[in-house]
Amino acid sequence: MQKIAVLLFCLCSLLQARAQVLGGKSVFSFLDLPLSPQVTALGNMNAAMQTEDISAATLNPALLRPSMHTHLQVNYASYFAGVNYSHMMFGYHAPSINTTFATSLQFVNYGNITQTDASGNIEGTFKPSDLSWQVTASRTYKERWQYGLTLKYIHSRYQQYRSSGFSADFGLAYRDTATGWQLGLVAKNMGAQFKSYGADDKEPLPFDLQVGVSKKLEHVPLQLSATLHHIYQFNINYADPGFEEGQVIENGDTLSNNAGAVDKVFRHFVLAAQFTVGKHVELTAAYNHLRRQELALLQQKGMSGFSFGVGVIVARLQLRYARSFYQNSTAFNHFGINIPLNQWTGLGTFGDKIGW
Repeated sequence: MQKIAVLLFCLCSLLQARAQVLGGKSVFSFLDLPLSPQVTALGNMNAAMQTEDISAATLNPALLRPSMHTHLQVNYASYFAGVNYSHMMFGYHAPSINTTFATSLQFVNYGNITQTDASGNIEGTFKPSDLSWQVTASRTYKERWQYGLTLKYIHSRYQQYRSSGFSADFGLAYRDTATGWQLGLVAKNMGAQFKSYGADDKEPLPFDLQVGVSKKLEHVPLQLSATLHHIYQFNINYADPGFEEGQVIENGDTLSNNAGAVDKVFRHFVLAAQFTVGKHVELTAAYNHLRRQELALLQQKGMSGFSFGVGVIVARLQLRYARSFYQNSTAFNHFGINIPLNQWTGLGTFGDKIGW
């Protein structure tokens, strides 16, 4: 286990110099999209919270559990400006080698885009798309520890322009069933673009290093969690190249591009809570401070940065829905269904359920 931790530290140190990019300066930014309603409801970042949802492995591969054996999940998101994307995931536990595997496919569809020449003459339409294929493996170490690895093949196509890349996520997770404490650490999108769109140099991937903590309360069916992202870089305030310091807005106030120290700290935080109603309903809410600060309208922040979700979980089915607010009047909807195939077809042996 110590060797794994040292390896992770070395990889993060080597990549840190290339990872000092934020705010639209990396390629394949679609990798940051939330892949399931559960992920959306958790604010798109959570390194520690253990759930019955197999998509938790997309947040941290160490969260993939034997109980997710033969789970098949299909998700669909109606995003902004006519963009939509889908995600499919399947898990399998191999008891002979004490390893749980999962594979998933993400596809982003941007619809039909009008193609014009330099003079604006319409020449037809084209359909850009992004795709990521992922393979995950996780193992248990001394009951309380779990470690996992996800490998990703990435492909992007915008008319005649093509690009491909490869990346990896590595994660650790700790769970104390007696106290309900859960800890997680994950390094995401460690890799490179091996084929660029044109003759330009290769671009960096949206690397992130996250650490999280989660606590399941003893006498209340509630889990609370906090995740810190981009922990290798203190100031993640987006520097807008079109921004003018001291610019006057309608009410006579001026804009400032300098976030205070407290604001800079909280931009790293994503806070979430999950409440269980009875045995079959989960209510989830989260707050992403960075999203609120960067996307909210100055005079109408409203629910920007907040996300909510509901899940109905029964023995043979999980249905989930989430809604995430990027701006006061702008939100997107996410739908998902999870089916444990062995409960329907007898395929394989059902792993132990996550319990406390």
